[in-house]
Order: sequence, then C-alpha cells, then structure tokens
Amino acid sequence: MATTMTPAVGTRTAGLQRTREERILVIEHDKGLQSIIQRALAAEGYEVELVSNGTTGLEWVRQKTPSGLIVDLQVPGPPAWDLCRQLMQAVPAIPFVVLTASPSTVDKVLFLEMGADDYIAVPFSPKELVARLHALRRRTFQFTPEILYIFGDVMVDFLKMEVIRGHMEIPLTMKEFRTLEFMIKNARRAISREELLNEVWGYKNYPCTRTVDNHILRLRQKLENDPGNPTHLLTINRMGYKFMP
Repeated sequence: MATTMTPAVGTRTAGLQRTREERILVIEHDKGLQSIIQRALAAEGYEVELVSNGTTGLEWVRQKTPSGLIVDLQVPGPPAWDLCRQLMQAVPAIPFVVLTASPSTVDKVLFLEMGADDYIAVPFSPKELVARLHALRRRTFQFTPEILYIFGDVMVDFLKMEVIRGHMEIPLTMKEFRTLEFMIKNARRAISREELLNEVWGYKNYPCTRTVDNHILRLRQKLENDPGNPTHLLTINRMGYKFMP
C-alpha cells in the first residue's frame, strides 16, 4: 500500500495548557515523600492520586487512566520489573517517571527497558520532579500537522497515539510509539542510536544504546510481516536504523 499523509482536521496544543483535569498517579509508600510530591504537583494544577503499594496502583490504572505515573521502585507489592511492565501494559502511552535510591548506569538501562520515560534519584528536588514531568508532557504532545500515516498494512494515528495493523489495534508503549513517530518523520534517513536516545528519550551522552536495539526489535515483532527480514525498520550497519515506507 502506498504511503498516505492525511491533513489534520483539527489541531492539538503542543504546550502545557490543560483543557481537562489531569490526574497524576503517585505510587509511593513513604508518607513524607507523598506529601512533598502532592504539594509540588498540586501547585502546578494537577490532581494527585496517592497509593502506597504496587498492587493498589495496578488496580487503580486498570479502572481509570491517569495523565502520568510517578512510581517508587521500592514500594510493597510486585517486583519492580513486573510492576513497571504491568503498568505500561495497562496505560502504555503516558509519561512515566520512576523514583530510585540507586541510579547506577545499569539501573538507568533497566529503567528504560521497564518502560519508564525518566528516573529521579531519591532524595530529589520537587522542582526537578515537576520540570521532568513537564518535559515528558511536551514530548508527548508534539505532533506534526498530519495525523494519519500509512505504510504496508499499518496505520498510525498521531493524534490518538494509536497504531492499527490490518483491523487490529497494536498496543505500543510510549517509548515504542515515540520511536516509531520519530523514524516516520525522518523516513529514508539513517538515524544513529545516539540520535534516537537524544531525541526520543531526551538523554544526552547516554552510556548505553542497547535499549534502542530492544525497542526496534519489539517494533519489528509488532509491525513487520517478517521481523527477521524487515522491510520498513531497517538496520544500517555500524550506524543505526532507517525507516522505509
């Protein structure tokens, strides 16, 4: 099928103005941190939902859709890896910040692999937390004038942040969607792993690029007819990747 670009029928703000109530779910067991985070977010106009363990947090997101997630990896409940994976499966396309007491290089890679958009070391500045959340929201709501893009049997709706393959919606995490979006907007151009980390993740001089490879692999598994022999998400040896319509 030929590539198709459809003009937008409306516009969506790329700024931080909020036209509806935005509720941030905070999964944090420390009462002191709960209070600090709630005050910082409330001062910026957010509604805040506080829960003290991962199990309750999972139940909450399965019934409602928050505008963002802030999760302490030390909360009681499922192991951190399982908790993040299940949260992203339930609400895959929202800003997701993790709080951690030990942000080592290995941890940073694991955070990205778990689906998190950013991490903050504890203790932290409330202003920094709000600034990180704002930055994630800005990247989330940056759209081109076109809202639909079709390649092969895949249709991407940038406005709704949905991907349809055939007649089925394909669930993507926010990072997977952003990676696909960036590659579509830069079609036919070789893109390095470092550029993807800088532009999609917002990290400069990040020490490891393996997470990019893993995200591309998952996109191929979801969108390519033959993931082992892709026709759209191509590897450029010693460079990175290229999207071909």
